[in-house]
Amino acid sequence: MNDIRRTILWVVFGFALVMLWDQWQVYNGRKATFFPSPAPAATASAPASAPGSAGLTPLPTTAPVGAAAVPGMAASGAPASALPRERIEVKTDVMQLVFDTEGGSVIKSEFLKYPEQGQPNLPQVLLDDSAQRVYMAQSGLIGGPFPNHKTPMKFSGERQLADGANELVLRFESADTGGVRLVKTYTLKRGSYAMDVKHEVVNASGAAVSPQLYLQLVRDGNKPPGESSFYSTFTGPAFYTDAKKYQKIEFKDIENNKADFVKSSPDGYVAMVQHYFASAWLPSGGLVHENFARKVDTNLYSAGMITTVGELAPGTSKAVESRLFIGPQEEKMLEGLYPGLELVKDYGWLTILSKPLYWLLDKLHGVIGNWGWAIVALVFLLKIAFYWLNAKAYSSMAKMKAINPKIMEMRERLKDKPQQMQQEMMRIYREEKVNPMGGCLPIMIQIPVFIALYWVLLSSVEMRGAPWILWIQDLSAKDPYYILPVIMTLSTMLQTALNPQPPDPLQAKMMWFMPLIFSVMFFLFPAGLVLYWITNNLLSIAQQWVINTRMGVPPQFNLPKFRS
Repeated sequence: MNDIRRTILWVVFGFALVMLWDQWQVYNGRKATFFPSPAPAATASAPASAPGSAGLTPLPTTAPVGAAAVPGMAASGAPASALPRERIEVKTDVMQLVFDTEGGSVIKSEFLKYPEQGQPNLPQVLLDDSAQRVYMAQSGLIGGPFPNHKTPMKFSGERQLADGANELVLRFESADTGGVRLVKTYTLKRGSYAMDVKHEVVNASGAAVSPQLYLQLVRDGNKPPGESSFYSTFTGPAFYTDAKKYQKIEFKDIENNKADFVKSSPDGYVAMVQHYFASAWLPSGGLVHENFARKVDTNLYSAGMITTVGELAPGTSKAVESRLFIGPQEEKMLEGLYPGLELVKDYGWLTILSKPLYWLLDKLHGVIGNWGWAIVALVFLLKIAFYWLNAKAYSSMAKMKAINPKIMEMRERLKDKPQQMQQEMMRIYREEKVNPMGGCLPIMIQIPVFIALYWVLLSSVEMRGAPWILWIQDLSAKDPYYILPVIMTLSTMLQTALNPQPPDPLQAKMMWFMPLIFSVMFFLFPAGLVLYWITNNLLSIAQQWVINTRMGVPPQFNLPKFRS
């Protein structure tokens, strides 16, 4: 039994070392040694043409594919390009947006209540069209030489939410193109990161037309700037439908034509997700649409949906309603916007545990008013919930510590007879009623809960810029003075010293090296995660100390012996 346990520990420890070294290589800008990934290509400055997907009318990127080019003449006979191209800056109480009159697209977004990481005076930028980032929300018509996101449009409306006003309405209108006029109306609301978008299609020709409307998000394949390789989160498109729920799509799967998602649905949304923030097109209920994800250009991808507007007789029009969300992943806000939208805050496979943990953390924050102390309180409550499991584990450890001298004496006496040593060890365990795995199993049961809490703290945008005490002014950033990681390392070493020393000398040495090795990662982790781990360590030490004392096994420090 002891050999099996030792083998398992060595396998876990060896794999951890491999992963740690691999991520350390990436963190230092080198190619990963064991798990290399393709280096991202240079960011393209603008989308290029993309081929149509099977069963769908080819979708325009910079120009309609399968049509001639962006139409050059308006109905009046004047060139459409005569409309001046402008960047329209619009401001509400929570964000500032930039629209392009070419297509009426959203090409930049800034969040006034969320500063850039490490730059408190600069608002967080999500959508952007610059040399460093391409990320835009676009829409238009296909199925003919109709207005699309490259068509010049005329803007009308106010550019700032007025004091006392609750809405800001923006209107972008194209000239007649292919006999069709497209009017986009954005309605921005006070305090909201979601805007109502109405696409009104007017048939100004003398014949019936059947255009299709596309809504797409275009983004380069780069990770958000400043994201650590040690806790990399998902970046890329995601689709949601009632049939298959939340489906994340890797950029590399799009490039390799291996993306798997629901292609047609009467419900759901398309989103572009990254750490803390997301954008999403939210169609109105019952709007049947085709989903697509494709590579647009070098390191540039689009994901979106296409819906049929329907046949329009000459002189008639039809409006298609939808919403466009561009904002932070505030879970309560997302739940109220659209079914399943809260899933863009990705907890991975432990969502079933993470969601109730976030709910409890949010309730604690509502009472305490500080996210740091809410983390401490949450870990304390979890420790109470798992008290009896921990008590069982520490009781088993205390028994192991009590018989450790007998085990060590036996190992020394039978060191040349390994088979007899194993038999004698099992006899001692039976007589003393000690289960050598008794200290591990209760702790193993709790691991999924603490991993789920890890993802809650890592994914919650509420931690961004949230202070705790003194020098910790941002729980989502690493400790600027590395005080918390040092405390975490010392507490882990203290916990190791209180545990029974493994009979195997080499294993005992490894158990002392592990806290030092893993402390490297914690020096790079957000302060909120380190705080949670410190709290867990200190409460574990206190409980272990109390249980050992009650069992008549005085707590003692088993210091490392590095000489054989």
